[in-house]
Amino acid sequence: MSEILGSLWWLIISIGVLVTFHEFGHFWVARRCGVKVLRFSVGFGKALYERTGKDGTVYAIGMIPLGGYVKMLDEREYEVSEALAPQAFNRKSVWQRMAIVAAGPVANLILCVAFLWGMFVIGRPDFAPVVGSTTAIAAESGLRRGDTIVQIGERATPTWSEVRMALIPYALDREDVAVKVRAENGSELTRHLRLSQLPAAFDERRAVEVIGLGARHELIPAVAGRITPDSAAWGVLAEGDRVTALDGVPLANWNDLPAAINRLGEHGGPAMIEVIRNGDRLALEIQPRRMKRENGAEFWGLGVTPAQSKPPQRDAVLRYGPVDAVPAALRESVHQARELFAMIGRAFTGRVSLQNTVAGPVTIGRAANAYASNGPAWYLQLLAMLSLSLGILNLLPIPILDGGHLLYYLIELVKGSPVSERVMAAGHFVGLALIASLMGLAFYNDILNNLVR
Repeated sequence: MSEILGSLWWLIISIGVLVTFHEFGHFWVARRCGVKVLRFSVGFGKALYERTGKDGTVYAIGMIPLGGYVKMLDEREYEVSEALAPQAFNRKSVWQRMAIVAAGPVANLILCVAFLWGMFVIGRPDFAPVVGSTTAIAAESGLRRGDTIVQIGERATPTWSEVRMALIPYALDREDVAVKVRAENGSELTRHLRLSQLPAAFDERRAVEVIGLGARHELIPAVAGRITPDSAAWGVLAEGDRVTALDGVPLANWNDLPAAINRLGEHGGPAMIEVIRNGDRLALEIQPRRMKRENGAEFWGLGVTPAQSKPPQRDAVLRYGPVDAVPAALRESVHQARELFAMIGRAFTGRVSLQNTVAGPVTIGRAANAYASNGPAWYLQLLAMLSLSLGILNLLPIPILDGGHLLYYLIELVKGSPVSERVMAAGHFVGLALIASLMGLAFYNDILNNLVR
């Protein structure tokens, strides 16, 4: 229940901040262009709060906090007196109308840079980009435990989060990439991660795991937890045993155990498992058995789960000084904008599942709650990405969105007269259908990814 309430709270706060700034962009430029603003509302529906300012604008907070709007004086909507006609939106030049419409998305882009600047100045606590385990493609490409990943392609990776974010685009495109690493002995090497070998279809949300790359902070201590009754480990291992070797193969952590168990199971016959119990070293005979997962898949197992361990301590911080944070925030904004356009392109061409690219309010709320619980810098990063997404998506040439209005005004500049009402009506119908479809997909993804589990 606390997670649900937290997600709802942070969803409202996040959407409220982003929409308020977006609408303020429209409002501020409209006022500078001499347009009379009748209403500035954050949220839709019945007003929970409203007041009329000295400028005559009604400022309101609506009951439904998932949006907002700025209502301007416009002769196309109702009759306007001659005295107020010069302040009507439709009386302004095409360039002024374009500036007013574009101001909302631009405000979100500016807000993105500001949030990233704040994140860099505060410092985002993270994990060092040190490899903990490698299998599959990562192992075949030469990456080894203890390697510190310095750069992927052209992108520096000062933390593990940057490693994940840098790898995902290459994985989605099945594109090989150069990875610069610093080995444990201090030497710097370049490995070529052969992501072209990734399968045609894989869980895009687990791209890094599919590559076979595990982080050092994800390693689990090799300490036995619950023993399943009547399993291979029942009567052999005890809770709290620290496993040090299996069949003569040393084990540094729990992550090494499944592969060792599988090798022993395929080889057949019992073997010795070495443990430390209450300070004593013991060698015990054990033999893996075939077991079944919840999905029915069989595997070689012992019937023991790892003991619960404390969450790993963050050992890296992504931070810049107030001055250096400015260009860093600009660079990151440009990079993330490019990645967002690339992701939209992948979605339209079918190279990435729409299930993982279109998020609804449940997903956004859960993410906001999770990021906020990690500290202010993490939450600012999420707000920056949401603000960037809101700004760019609003610039898409879809009727009803700001980008659709800008398209109409560009056509007006070319042909010398406004777009006909019939064309605008048809465009609005198409735009409504597209937005409704997008919202439907977002809610479907929310149900599929968060509720059906």
